[in-house]
Amino acid sequence: MGVRLGLLLAIVLAAILLNFSKPALVCAQNENKPSISAPTQEKKPPPEKNNPPVKAPSAAEELQQAIGNAGNDRAELVRNLEAYLVKYPDSPQRPQIYRALVEANLQLRDTARAADYAERVVALAPEDMSITLVAIQLLQRSGDEAGLRRAVNYAGRVLGFVDRTSLDEKSPKMSPEEWQMAKVRDRASVLQLRGELYLKLKDKAAARKDFESSYAALPTAGAAEKLGEVTEMNKDFGAAIEQYARAFALADSASPGVTRREIRQKIGNVWRIAHGSDEGLGDYLLRAYDQVSQTATAGKVKKNSGAREIFEFTLRKAPDGAPYPLAAKKGEVLVVSFWATWCGPCRALEPQFERVAAQFKGDQQISFIEADCDDDENQVAPYLEEVKPHVPVVFADGLDHLLAVNDLPTVVIIDRRGKVVYRAEGFGEETFERDLTAAARRALGTSATSLPSVTSAP
Repeated sequence: MGVRLGLLLAIVLAAILLNFSKPALVCAQNENKPSISAPTQEKKPPPEKNNPPVKAPSAAEELQQAIGNAGNDRAELVRNLEAYLVKYPDSPQRPQIYRALVEANLQLRDTARAADYAERVVALAPEDMSITLVAIQLLQRSGDEAGLRRAVNYAGRVLGFVDRTSLDEKSPKMSPEEWQMAKVRDRASVLQLRGELYLKLKDKAAARKDFESSYAALPTAGAAEKLGEVTEMNKDFGAAIEQYARAFALADSASPGVTRREIRQKIGNVWRIAHGSDEGLGDYLLRAYDQVSQTATAGKVKKNSGAREIFEFTLRKAPDGAPYPLAAKKGEVLVVSFWATWCGPCRALEPQFERVAAQFKGDQQISFIEADCDDDENQVAPYLEEVKPHVPVVFADGLDHLLAVNDLPTVVIIDRRGKVVYRAEGFGEETFERDLTAAARRALGTSATSLPSVTSAP
């Protein structure tokens, strides 16, 4: 899938001048420039030879000069490229030039001109959904009614593209479940974007329909907040409270443009209009949070849903998502620490778990892994960058549900047959390393000093 709304604009524009920033262009420009030197005595050519005619620069060379002469001055670049287009209106380089003008005008904070050139690219390459999304977002900023209506049409085009995309086009790095979830996210994002355009056009009915469709496809804080705004405009305060409460429950660090502080102010205002005071709002928000959390969890694509045994699971390496099949570990002893980024005891346990793992380094009969149980996987990469664990880290991907992991941290040892032979919940700092080491040795079948056992699952 090529459609992403959050950081897409930055990603697309970061590459817009790719064809104009290659060193070869700079070198060619330098070669074409006359060198500056001290005046020399003019020499008359031999009478028997004629001066060769001066060769006019080609269109490609003029384009290189237009870019090179601008240097780092974006305003000069715009002037030079626009002058070039006046001279060569049918240049085959128009798509690249238009993209460069989009980037340069954005840097000059000229959104209207950036939008104009983005639309010119769309006209030349209507199948390019990335630049179409850029055009939509730029037109959304401009506020011009005609531009907003064109943006609505572009959004419909992107939505059709999302709907037509088939499983055959997915990246080989994605599972069918991940591809389907990405398609759902894309559809929800485009519907919300189009709803925001309708809202700017004061078409509340069309906006509400798109926001409802977006939320139905994928419940997000952004769609719920917009639904709250529309229902509040319609003075349906009960519905507005419900939608704002959903937005409050769903808002987190991964929700672009949505903050709980702003939503709290909105819901507080509507609640006071409907009830006369803030009394009861706290309990209402807690109930809404519980309801939304249950719905969101139930709606997630369940990974490894068909797996019934531990070694049937294929987990994903964190944070890149590369496959980590446990079938490759069958016949080994597997030691798994279930954790989450928000879990304080997990942080305290992690270095001790690594010290135990280090004792068995080089033993091909036993593997240690740390399985992340975060609902929001976006939190994992920054955590790993900070902690830099030495033990392989994977996403739990349903293994925690199979083993009924309800408390974190939880450490289990799985023997060669796939049976849990050791289970420790919580973190007992004084005995953890000793007990886990002894249990791992017992699972390997090697002799160990007799030590008290920790509770084991059947």
